[in-house]
Amino acid sequence: MRDGGLGKLQRRMRRFGDTLNPDDAYLSYHDVRLTRGDMQSLKNDWLTDNVREMLLLIYSTVTWEANHRIMILGHLFLGGINNGRYLEHEFLVQYRSSNIVLLRPSMSFMILQTPNPHSLREALPDFSRTTHVFLPINDCRNVTEAEGGTHWSLLLISIVDGIAFHYDSLPPGNFWEARTVTMKFAALLGRPINYVHLEDSPVQENGSDCGVFVCLSMRHLLLKRLLTANANEKVSMSLGGRKVDARSGRKEMAKIIEGFRKEGERRRSASLSPLGKKSTSPPRIE
Repeated sequence: MRDGGLGKLQRRMRRFGDTLNPDDAYLSYHDVRLTRGDMQSLKNDWLTDNVREMLLLIYSTVTWEANHRIMILGHLFLGGINNGRYLEHEFLVQYRSSNIVLLRPSMSFMILQTPNPHSLREALPDFSRTTHVFLPINDCRNVTEAEGGTHWSLLLISIVDGIAFHYDSLPPGNFWEARTVTMKFAALLGRPINYVHLEDSPVQENGSDCGVFVCLSMRHLLLKRLLTANANEKVSMSLGGRKVDARSGRKEMAKIIEGFRKEGERRRSASLSPLGKKSTSPPRIE
């Protein structure tokens, strides 16, 4: 725990001691405002909504020319402070047959809770050329509490194959919710989608790592399976036998956030005049 971003964060927290308030702002990242309490959740607790929103959701909308496009509504945790630019220029441009959409959790929740999914057409992207859709699934049943609940899982819908794959680290977990979202998404598309609950998915060892498993599984499926396959190649979507190191994943997430915070501090310092007052607002990334 002493190495990497998480260890640095813990040392920083100890240095300031009891003077820190968990509600103090730590970083503003686009429309997400992280607090020190959010950062504390990265140690071994449930990921807070703010942390999950930032880590699941790093780019607002990224579009590539030609036939290859990835739309991410929010910000996706892809691992690494500079990976956005690196992936765009050095990796993703190699693959021109995929059109992948990653929906933010609140949109998945809307699909689950809306009786008539067709009423959401204006709020959702155009799926006419989409090949795959990633949807974080939550077990919240309260329609007034988006992104509430106690458990997260991952649904990957392959529109081109007409199959939805559900990855749940605490089975049976969100079986009903994922199947319901699949049915409503099929109605939205006007075509059948076969629901497959993958029972060989990696299983978490405690009750607090479900959000971490969603982030890491999504990244692996995107970068190691979908984007490395040829256009006509069949790809296994099973994660059977894959080991997920949640502890290392938490460290990496903390390191990413620390990197953005430092970048925000650098930008703020560069924009201040020598005689300007020191800002009391948190570092910001727009």
